[in-house]
Amino acid sequence: MTGVVGTIPFFGVPIRLHFTFALLVVFLVFIGVGERQSGAFTALYVLALFLSVLFHELGHSLVARRYGIHTIEIFMFPIGGVARMDRMPRAREELWIALAGPAVNLLIAAGLGGWLALRGDLAPIHHLIEPTDNNLAERIAAGNLFLAAFNMLPAYPMDGGRVLRGLLSLRKTDQEATRIAAGAGQILAIGMGLYGLLSANYILIFIAMFVYLGATAEANAAKGKALTMGFPVRAAMVTDFRTLQHGETIRDAGNLLLATSQQDFPVLYGEQVIGLLQRGALMRSMMEQGPDTYVSSAMNRDFVRLSPDLDLSEAAQAMGGGCALVMEEERLLGLLTTENLAEFLVLRQVGMMPAERQAGP
Repeated sequence: MTGVVGTIPFFGVPIRLHFTFALLVVFLVFIGVGERQSGAFTALYVLALFLSVLFHELGHSLVARRYGIHTIEIFMFPIGGVARMDRMPRAREELWIALAGPAVNLLIAAGLGGWLALRGDLAPIHHLIEPTDNNLAERIAAGNLFLAAFNMLPAYPMDGGRVLRGLLSLRKTDQEATRIAAGAGQILAIGMGLYGLLSANYILIFIAMFVYLGATAEANAAKGKALTMGFPVRAAMVTDFRTLQHGETIRDAGNLLLATSQQDFPVLYGEQVIGLLQRGALMRSMMEQGPDTYVSSAMNRDFVRLSPDLDLSEAAQAMGGGCALVMEEERLLGLLTTENLAEFLVLRQVGMMPAERQAGP
């Protein structure tokens, strides 16, 4: 995914930070430091909110695991995190998975509130307007309440929108349910953006922009799934491709990159596929190790394999925005890339492909 500035392992799940998240952290620290709050406590507050969002996403992941759904990675955006899973939850599954995240924030808020009440230190709500070192715990609890409430807005891609989609999916197709929930998200984002403009609330405009982009991305994903469903991977894979042998160098790979339109190259040891050299890794190796390095040192050995008869809608999710090798047992048949998948979708939209194609040769 573009815009990622770092990756942090969290309970075995890669956490990828979008560059705009770093900008939000700087902004929160800037507005948080005042006469009555130290820089150290401001940093603690920002860290606590960051962990609250992570535990929110972990709640989604743990409930998803109960349904046999694995969390591949979590992307952190300014308005929260997005967990990418290895398959789309069914309607009933999505209801409980979506509710798990806000439930974690409510538990954190209740735990902090109960602890403060037992100590007799629970400050009135109006005292939280001005951040101080003394009301840090109250503000963390209030922040978690806000996270729970905000995420339960009935608009995609918020958790409330996922609950709405789950309920709609009980009576409608997944694509239709996603379209309605995403439309609600776009309408909400437009309303938030207009109110933010009229009230000069730039944070609200910022949030509205991300809600709208998220809802649009989900609507496009649902449309793409509808266009690919019923087609096997072999219907969209690249069959005219070039390969590299493990003993060739990065210089050889670079020459092949220039001579063809291909950007990802399977690496073979004789006839056996042992890795995949992608353009980014090729360029990094060229800059860091030099052109005479063997391609085997830069290739990805843990590449994505797809069966040629796998449904294309499932394959698109498994690819994760990269390149996959289409293999029948150990025999390489083709490549599936985001570029040729996008071209396939364009052809489907203009009616140059049949409405449905069953898996098989």
